Amino acid sequence: MAETALIVGSGSGLSASLARLCHKEGMRLALAARGPEKLAQLCAETGAEAYACDASRRDQVDGLFARVAAELGPLDLVIYNPSYRTRGALIELDPEEVLKAVTVTCYGGFLVAQQAVRAMLKQGRGTILFTGASASVKGYPHSAPFAMGKFGLRGLAQSMARELGPQNIHVAHVVIDGGIASPERPSRGPDAMLNADAIAESYLALHRQHRSAWSWEIEVRPWVENF
Repeated sequence: MAETALIVGSGSGLSASLARLCHKEGMRLALAARGPEKLAQLCAETGAEAYACDASRRDQVDGLFARVAAELGPLDLVIYNPSYRTRGALIELDPEEVLKAVTVTCYGGFLVAQQAVRAMLKQGRGTILFTGASASVKGYPHSAPFAMGKFGLRGLAQSMARELGPQNIHVAHVVIDGGIASPERPSRGPDAMLNADAIAESYLALHRQHRSAWSWEIEVRPWVENF
């Protein structure tokens, strides 16, 4: 029977590469975004169903999982991508913007994970993957809100992995340590930026890992990146 995947925070770049790879693997696919109209072309390409969802709102997350379960069936793979960034000197940051950054980046991950776990415990299996960043492990100047959210998301993933691994639910966190190549970003040289399709292959490898050798976290970075 075909697997079913849900990608929360879908759009261009990495999430689009993940969607295409899931489609290539024969998975039924649900894509969630605050503005699902932007997903029309990707849905046409992958056969995915698009859903409107603000991942920072509990009612919308609950509704998303109810609709996906009713329309596509049990979920085998859930990926959480959303984040929000506000930059500035600490004393100049808008507290409301900081709250939004933490809510979208971390609290939304909790809401999605909680619903995913409830469903996966009933079926006795599943994979939940979280998209991290350099800021998951390194706090940079003028970027405290992003680090707060990403550090929190990483802590959530680690706690979940320890709690749920013995219940046959694989939870993992991916630290994307470097910039992802895109037409809008200037080239730094051959393979000097992360290739979104290559990152997606790493996500799939995590999902496919044998449970005798699960990873709770991996890092991906270009071969020229300092760390």
